[in-house]
Amino acid sequence: MNAPPTIETSERKELPLPTDLKALALVGILGLLSLHTLYLTGDIFVPVIIAFLLKMVLQPTVEMLVGLHLPRLLAALLVLAILLAALCGLTVLLSAPVAVWLAKAPESLARIETRLASVTQIAHDLQKASTDVEKMGEDAASPPSVAVKGPPLSTFLFSGTRALAAGFLTVVVLLFFLLVSGSSFLRRIVEILPTLKNKKQAVDITYEIQRTVSVYLGTVTLMNAGVGILTGIGASLCGLSDPILWGSLAFLLNYVPILGPLVGIGVLALAGLLTFDPVWQALLPAAIYLAIHIVEGEVVTPTLLARQLTLNPVVVIVALVFWYWMWGVAGALLAVPMLATFKIICDRIESLAAIGHFLGMEAREMQASPA
Repeated sequence: MNAPPTIETSERKELPLPTDLKALALVGILGLLSLHTLYLTGDIFVPVIIAFLLKMVLQPTVEMLVGLHLPRLLAALLVLAILLAALCGLTVLLSAPVAVWLAKAPESLARIETRLASVTQIAHDLQKASTDVEKMGEDAASPPSVAVKGPPLSTFLFSGTRALAAGFLTVVVLLFFLLVSGSSFLRRIVEILPTLKNKKQAVDITYEIQRTVSVYLGTVTLMNAGVGILTGIGASLCGLSDPILWGSLAFLLNYVPILGPLVGIGVLALAGLLTFDPVWQALLPAAIYLAIHIVEGEVVTPTLLARQLTLNPVVVIVALVFWYWMWGVAGALLAVPMLATFKIICDRIESLAAIGHFLGMEAREMQASPA
């Protein structure tokens, strides 16, 4: 029988807790108002946050080019041009296979419905039974039906594309000016702080956020690239067409912990059902991707990121669900970096140290957690 966990007070420092209930209530109200504002202004804040995160990742490269006597303006332009070229190349590379799969969508849906006829029949029977029960409870005089008309599909797609283009342009322009400004933005913040202690604390927090988030995003990008390459190879060995598409999809989905891999498994399973007749062969690409993700998530990621980002996994899941509800897919992508940033700030402000301790996960807990 395992012994109950104990708290070793000699190894832990005392964490201050807020005692002023009025101040705590005001902070809670301010937090709720801030979250409501972020919910309403997501179209503005999401591009800004993405630009700041990319700045943290790309700033060391710009500084390296500046150290090689390249003007900062040209260094920022060069780094931004390489990033845009990579995105454009990936888009061009994937546009053809995506178009082919979309063109086959009507036929694919019919084939999936045929293969899942038994499951569809069960759902149809349940729906019919529910409809019969509703009819039994209806009055003789049914209320007049009301037709709800919405905007046409073309308007919806156009507005979505326009919003995406506007957000992308905002990210590019803001990222360029952030890279050109370098550390001047931080210097302006430090100059307006009242005391030397506040100035040192602001510099320490900013550099720690930049170091942790840039290392995290860089490491995750390398790991996701490995997952994408292995997934593409596995799809090719299974005989699934367009392995570059599935590798790129695995690469992108892996940025969203837990939810992204689940979507990837479902997409690969559907693609397998559309391509192969035997069920085991149809599910093999999804099984290979699941095995790759288990190895990456349980072995590689804890080894590489244990000292860089130790967040409570329960808090991570809650943050993913919450920010997905707030901002959709963009919120899920930004959830972990924003949570890490908030933890770093809490760890370095004495009055928030208890919150930072709650959000974190110690090395002993990570080693003791099940694989």
